[in-house]
Amino acid sequence: MLDPRAVKTIEDARSIVNERNLSHVRMGVFDIDGVLRGKYISKEKFLSSLETGSAFCDVVLGWDLKDQLYDNTAFTGWHTGYPDAPIRVVPESCRALSFEEDMLFFIGEFTGEPAKICPRNVLKRVIERAQEMGFDPFAAFEYEFFVFKETPESVREKNYRNLVTLTPDWFGYSVLRNSVHSDFIEQILKMSEVMDFPIEGLHTETGPGVLEAAIAVDCAENAADKGALFKTFMKVLAQRNDLMATFMAKWSKDYPGQSGHIHISLRHRDGSGPYSGSAFYDASQKHGMSKIQRHFVAGQQRLMPEFLCMIAPTINSYTRLVPGAWAPTGATWGVENRTTALRIIPGSEKSQRVEYRLGSADGNPYIALAAALASGLYGIANEWEPESQVHGNAYDHQAPEHLTLPATLWDAAQRLKKSEAARALFGNEFVDHYVATREWEEREYRKHVSDWEMERYFEII
Repeated sequence: MLDPRAVKTIEDARSIVNERNLSHVRMGVFDIDGVLRGKYISKEKFLSSLETGSAFCDVVLGWDLKDQLYDNTAFTGWHTGYPDAPIRVVPESCRALSFEEDMLFFIGEFTGEPAKICPRNVLKRVIERAQEMGFDPFAAFEYEFFVFKETPESVREKNYRNLVTLTPDWFGYSVLRNSVHSDFIEQILKMSEVMDFPIEGLHTETGPGVLEAAIAVDCAENAADKGALFKTFMKVLAQRNDLMATFMAKWSKDYPGQSGHIHISLRHRDGSGPYSGSAFYDASQKHGMSKIQRHFVAGQQRLMPEFLCMIAPTINSYTRLVPGAWAPTGATWGVENRTTALRIIPGSEKSQRVEYRLGSADGNPYIALAAALASGLYGIANEWEPESQVHGNAYDHQAPEHLTLPATLWDAAQRLKKSEAARALFGNEFVDHYVATREWEEREYRKHVSDWEMERYFEII
């Protein structure tokens, strides 16, 4: 019987569905926020879709996390009538679902005009740019997430207060905690293998009930698929165990935020160079940094303030970007320095890479990786050089004005809107649509009256 991860072509996809005698197949697309939207479709419709394509209502690109319709976007809205948008089934994304016997899942991606704003296609266009420059990009995501002894019903009944974490107190890298909860840990590891987002490392982080998972490296497109699927099905697995996992950037002022770090490297497509094709490694240079890696890091550094809202996409993202919270506050770089936004990891031709530490767990993996990769490629194309390396505590380093990060989602969206580099790299259609969605998010937030405001102003003001 054909293995799901061996499916590469339309013919393979047809064969595996017929082999399993399935009546239905599951398919999904990732929206602007990185949320997987999907449905069951009949075998007959799926097989037809392999040849002629499928469709989703384009509202999945035109609403927010709460299914509220954007009122400020040109591509979607009542003025368009919300038509079907064409979808291409991605045969090589085929996976077995851990929780449904013999059921198969396929990722879909938008084609035609909707492809211009489809997150997966935005990343693919950046990858194509890398390939045209002679590089194959590789990436790996690391995610921190908190787990709670709660259900979707209980968190609402509690109004998201006094939530009980899976474990108490602060206990990073705890053998005790992982051993006590080994049944759940084993489910995570098994799911990651079955669904092909294999985890290289899984441990408790500092904070109650928090875990960190490092997903194995792959080519950039596959890496983003794996990151997006991990986030989705980690939440599914938790709820199937009467638990909840959150990938909020920061759920409590009392605990550290949750990161979504991205490790990136480039290899020469033709395998050239003295170091097995590595474009980042040069043994003759300090820290093993090749000229290409220096230019790449310079691009990431210089464009970080302009691309921030692609990396930090929610109101909540900015509560994490404060001093002393294990998250960068300026566009800084350093060698093996976890206080900087960009951490150079020296190694060999196999391991030399850069860790984009700015990212938070709430980011859309496709959009975040597109930003991190495209900015580096832009630096290579323009032969930029990075500014001074930060030694020691980057929180004590005052970044110059042009490297200071926007402090709010609104400010970050305005920087992206005005970015000539963003428009050249991602296209006007994506930039305009994405910026409008972030402006919408900020406007929705401004309608809200917070507990902090009530406690501060209700009696005294």
